[in-house]
Amino acid sequence: MRSAGEQPHSDYPRPRRHGGRLLGLALIVPLAIAPAPALAFELFGIHLFGEKADEAVVDPVRYALSFDPGTDDDELADALRDASIMLADEKRPVSGSLGLIAKARDEREALVAALYAMARYDGVVEITIGGQPLDEIAPDAEFDRSQPVPVSVRVRTGQHFVLGEVRLAGDVGGLMPARFGLIAGGDAGSTTILEAESRMVRALKEEGRPLARVVSREIVADHATGRLDVTLALEAGPVAPYGETRVEGAESVDSDFVAYMAGLEPGRTYSPTEIDQARRRLNALEVFNNVAVTEADALDASGAIPIDVAVTERKHRYFGIGATYSSTDGGGVEGYWGHRNLFGRAEKLRIQGSISRIGVGSSFGQLNYNAGIMFEKPGVLGPASKFTSSLKGNFEHPDAYEKLSVDARAGVTYELTPRQTVSGELRVEWSRVTDSFSPVPRSHLLVSIPLQYVYDGRDDTLNPTKGFRALAAAEPSHDLLSGASFVKLNGEASAYQSLGERVVLAGRVAAGSILGAPLAAVPADRRFYAGGGGSVRGYAYQGIGPVVGGIPTGGLSFAETSVELRIQVSDKFGIVPFVDAGTVSAGAFPDFSDVRFGAGIGVRYLTPLGPLRVDVGVPLNRRPTDPSFGIYAGIGQAF
Repeated sequence: MRSAGEQPHSDYPRPRRHGGRLLGLALIVPLAIAPAPALAFELFGIHLFGEKADEAVVDPVRYALSFDPGTDDDELADALRDASIMLADEKRPVSGSLGLIAKARDEREALVAALYAMARYDGVVEITIGGQPLDEIAPDAEFDRSQPVPVSVRVRTGQHFVLGEVRLAGDVGGLMPARFGLIAGGDAGSTTILEAESRMVRALKEEGRPLARVVSREIVADHATGRLDVTLALEAGPVAPYGETRVEGAESVDSDFVAYMAGLEPGRTYSPTEIDQARRRLNALEVFNNVAVTEADALDASGAIPIDVAVTERKHRYFGIGATYSSTDGGGVEGYWGHRNLFGRAEKLRIQGSISRIGVGSSFGQLNYNAGIMFEKPGVLGPASKFTSSLKGNFEHPDAYEKLSVDARAGVTYELTPRQTVSGELRVEWSRVTDSFSPVPRSHLLVSIPLQYVYDGRDDTLNPTKGFRALAAAEPSHDLLSGASFVKLNGEASAYQSLGERVVLAGRVAAGSILGAPLAAVPADRRFYAGGGGSVRGYAYQGIGPVVGGIPTGGLSFAETSVELRIQVSDKFGIVPFVDAGTVSAGAFPDFSDVRFGAGIGVRYLTPLGPLRVDVGVPLNRRPTDPSFGIYAGIGQAF
């Protein structure tokens, strides 16, 4: 039997007995792998459920586990079960008797770390295999494999420690332990102490000190009082500017360009925030699998800190297919091919095509066809900028109009801050449009300047749980053929608030207005519409708003709102009840005389690419021409 302070073979600083006290601290957080069912399923390369096929285990040995967390404290018991490697992997064989012994030792390490994280520094972990204590088993022992080998894991959690005296030593400036959550009588868990250390070092680095570090750590646990005394010695180091940015691992991507995009200009004072931004900016180039941006271990001869950038490149060519479906809008398929590093400086080229309204259009001539080529070049006006351009052709047949067009754009996007982006383009589009105001096709040659500002404060772009996003856009336009001029304005905001560990309240509002021209003078595809999967669910695409002769006309203004309650019922699945509302008006400002409401429920399956989404919506104030319900499928949250 060993106490938690005497567990052997640890890869973290081990506590040791001294004078009736316990010295040291566990500094790892174990990873638990959840057991999986026997069946598995993948769709388009996405692993949907079940266990992926593992390589065959050599000399497989199975075990039967008895696990006793040794406590009635639900939180502590759950933490120990979550940390247990053997509990998570019970249905998976290990390789040979030696593999079982090694797994048991890893189990003890993981449980000790969990105890320390919960401030239980005198806990005991007892493990037996086949009735023998783990440390009495010879390394070459063999177990009876005629049945699963019995393994017993028993934990005695011990007392709960609190912080006692907390001292900072060394060159710490004005740092105070309480500022970082280290307070006498407070939480003494190893995670709390480690996070406080990290935040202290970060605070020193934010003063421009790249070599700030923890020099030593002394942790003393007094078992008689249940208090943990902590002494941390820090070294701030000098304030220093950036030196040379050194790049390693770049092959087909130009190394000088990588250093340029890092944006760490030599001579400027070091900032850990800028290091984080450099890492994020290099990852956003999409040409690397891994990016590490780190400070050197010492200043150079001039007193500057060299920066090391290590990257591994990903495959630069890619292709793929995708599909969407809506019961009101029909199905859609798309295909694309792209290159992420066309000329060696992360230039992107993408060629794509799509067909939609499958099942809605009565013939091939009633389907929507889109094709385009897009080019993007980062770093044109500094590391925070990129040049974008595209050429697209469209042949579309929504209910409101028929359109044949060629659209060319070129512009620049600039990142003001990590959360704020502005962009501007020059757009030229030729189109031939038939709509309810003109049964004879009318040609347009529009020249416009789309401008946009985006603030994105979400914690996760794929599946946000908190924060908000706001967009404001303006597009002044002039039709060289008709002489009409107008400005299209629109804005959108979405907010997210966690209501618990597995519930998120999400809301969205959007509105827009077209000024300067009457409705009939604005090309039909530039007007506002509402209804469908990305708008008010339950209604047909473009199904909300003014109608002439049974055909939607679109409007000069619109307003929409949506509310969702995103409930995660398991690690992979969630349900989402929602309510949507929207209106479209012929005037330049919404008059709210005809607001349409939709409601329903959706299912989400969480994948690394974002949630797979299926929503079913019904119109709440349905008109005779509206569908009874709508089904919408796609990837990503609705907003």
